[in-house]
Amino acid sequence: MAARTELLNNILEFNRRFVTNREYEQFETDRFPDKKVVVLTCMDTRLVELLPRAMSLRNGDAKVIKSAGAVVSHPFGSIMRSILVAVYSLGVKEIMVVGHHDCGMAGLDCGQILEKAKSRGISQDTIDTLIHSGIDLEKWMTGFSRVDDGVNMSVNLIRRHPLLPRDVQVHGLLISPQTGELELLSVPG
Repeated sequence: MAARTELLNNILEFNRRFVTNREYEQFETDRFPDKKVVVLTCMDTRLVELLPRAMSLRNGDAKVIKSAGAVVSHPFGSIMRSILVAVYSLGVKEIMVVGHHDCGMAGLDCGQILEKAKSRGISQDTIDTLIHSGIDLEKWMTGFSRVDDGVNMSVNLIRRHPLLPRDVQVHGLLISPQTGELELLSVPG
């Protein structure tokens, strides 16, 4: 077991007070999203509170899935599985892919990431083994040139998924991480 860090200890201590004081009661809801929507968005810290407020989402309104760049990188990966579970088991009728301006995935370079991995102790042998095993690290670790390209790619992958019912609406949006302003994208299909 890993040693506890100061951050982990602080979180656990706060949590004990949170539970003891029954602060969770204000968040009680069930597992079904009231607005019947999935929001796939970026993991950017600026969106944690801003995005729900800008979209008028309260606890219990939506299923929110986060990934770097709001990207669905594989049609049969965990992001798409979560979307399909939300549609078939939780009554979701709309999907909104929300990227944001000034995204770190724009211009992400695989070579730079792998150099940082090596500087943190990942061996070149490990990287070579992954490449020789058929994993396309270049494709997997590369971002997009424009944020709307990333959103469009995810929207189209979701829309075309063979297990997604055609009556589920899929929208692409961009949000400003400074103001929360939303922009609806016209996603070519």
